[in-house]
Amino acid sequence: MNIQTPKKPQVAIMNAVHDLPVLVARDKGYFKDEGLDLEFVTTPGMAQVTTAHSVKFDSVFERPLDSVYNDGGIDQYRMCEWGIMKRAVEADREGLRGRKIVALGASMSSFAIVVAYDSKAYEPEMLKDQAIAVTPNNGSHFTTLKIMEGFLAQEHIKITNAGSMPKRIEALRQGKVSAVSLMEPWISVAQKQGLRILIESHSTRSEAAGDDLDGPTLAKMFRAQARAVKVLENDPPPYIHYFIAETGGLLEPHEFQTWRLLHAAPQPYTRERFDDTYKWTVKWNMTVPGAAYENTVDNRAWE
Repeated sequence: MNIQTPKKPQVAIMNAVHDLPVLVARDKGYFKDEGLDLEFVTTPGMAQVTTAHSVKFDSVFERPLDSVYNDGGIDQYRMCEWGIMKRAVEADREGLRGRKIVALGASMSSFAIVVAYDSKAYEPEMLKDQAIAVTPNNGSHFTTLKIMEGFLAQEHIKITNAGSMPKRIEALRQGKVSAVSLMEPWISVAQKQGLRILIESHSTRSEAAGDDLDGPTLAKMFRAQARAVKVLENDPPPYIHYFIAETGGLLEPHEFQTWRLLHAAPQPYTRERFDDTYKWTVKWNMTVPGAAYENTVDNRAWE
């Protein structure tokens, strides 16, 4: 008689800027305190200096993290709120493994639009019709649009792809693009290299999960993250090494701008939040119209 061992929930780890509360909760044993036995799966992210691929895929579902999820290699992950929205809305329409928004995430990552030191752009509106390098359909893309639409009409905001964040910085230094969108630790790297920050904003994360993770399991995961947030609020330096490692030696711990870190306990994803965010993504033609809150959001962890 074969007795199958229950599969551990598999949780994605990508960039520290997305996942620091998860990493801290893992390191401090908070998940285990909740009675959880999780497997943590590392997937390539655009913040690692070692990431060789550049995003050229027409479909977000062909990207490394999404491919692993679609193949059943991970069950739960987080990324920018708008990116999760797009994936949750479109996966079912493309016949892929379903996923729902299960929380507003713990990390509120700083993003910055950065220009060369001698750039003639001193205000966001001075980038009218000039290319800003982003990761298409990821946080840098969405946050850049959110920032720039306060200064320019939609038709004058131009984005382009220049690869990973270190590749983006190199493209800026070579004059191939007018500006780049960066998150930490690459904002700190850009400052160290003498590049100039034009404007900054925050990008909130969302949590996504498949149907096989039940509400009590998700609730325990989010409680563990909430404990980790309190640790990060009080003493972030012991965990800065995750960011430093992503730069491959380009940054020393004291050069990382810890004041940019902003975290809060995960929260339910409300209908009002869905309506506002979804309408915005549709306005920018970044996802398909016709989705409903009931088919996209699952508050099972909060019931």
